[in-house]
Amino acid sequence: MQSVTLNNGVEMPILGFGVYQIPAEQTEQAVSDALAAGYRLLDTAAAYGNEEAVGRAIKASGVPREELFVTTKLWVQNAPAQDNARRAFETSLKKLGLDHVDLYLMHQPFGDVYGQWRAMEAVNREGLAKAIGVANFYPDRLLDLILNNEVTPAVNQIETHPFFQRPADHDLMREHGVQHQAWGGFAEGRNNLFTHPVLAGIGETHGKSAAQVVLRWLIQRGIVTIPKSVNPDRMAQNFDVFDFDLTDDQMVRIAALDTGATLFFDHHDPEMVAWLSKRRLDD
Repeated sequence: MQSVTLNNGVEMPILGFGVYQIPAEQTEQAVSDALAAGYRLLDTAAAYGNEEAVGRAIKASGVPREELFVTTKLWVQNAPAQDNARRAFETSLKKLGLDHVDLYLMHQPFGDVYGQWRAMEAVNREGLAKAIGVANFYPDRLLDLILNNEVTPAVNQIETHPFFQRPADHDLMREHGVQHQAWGGFAEGRNNLFTHPVLAGIGETHGKSAAQVVLRWLIQRGIVTIPKSVNPDRMAQNFDVFDFDLTDDQMVRIAALDTGATLFFDHHDPEMVAWLSKRRLDD
């Protein structure tokens, strides 16, 4: 396993296991299988509703805590945001059954971002979150947070896949020491990603699948990725991406697939801003 070093010196595996959209009743088994396959970075969120199942799998696995890198995320909080963010963090920690998380992310760039960030800075100072960061922050929101707060986010987790490659976001993050992390690396199979002629053709030259090519492409760009699966064979295949390298020409061919547009939802869309801002986990 390769790792990246975050801006506060914390080491983070470059490949992990995500549990977004895995039902809570399937999550414990999926995480157990992922840990057995060798994954050590686990990515969940309060909004996923499966933190408790992740915690049970960790406890049952017997894997030493110091070998794991556990991420969870803060949802948009009501006022007073700073107090409620602290309570939300403590709830997540309790559900996970852990005494700390390795990375705590602000899930959306909405609500009282500054109040929520101050609470996150506090749990970081106390060692309860080894690193803190954000998710779904576009460059303008990310730079605003960096310039006007004490702690620079260690990570920004954003939609990133061959059809939405985010080069400008990537460059800004590199300039300011923020680690780029991808969600939706497989674009949930959209645009026929798993059989796409460019990706599949490149895979054939290496004896790999299109999915493995995508993961290798992300890794070679220095982007942390968290593929999801409930199939142990697919988990093992996704983990088997460290024995080949894409050529410069192959990287250029994949770069040509970029459409520059989201395949899911735009955080600049007023309707999406309103929907996400109003959503509460107890609704």
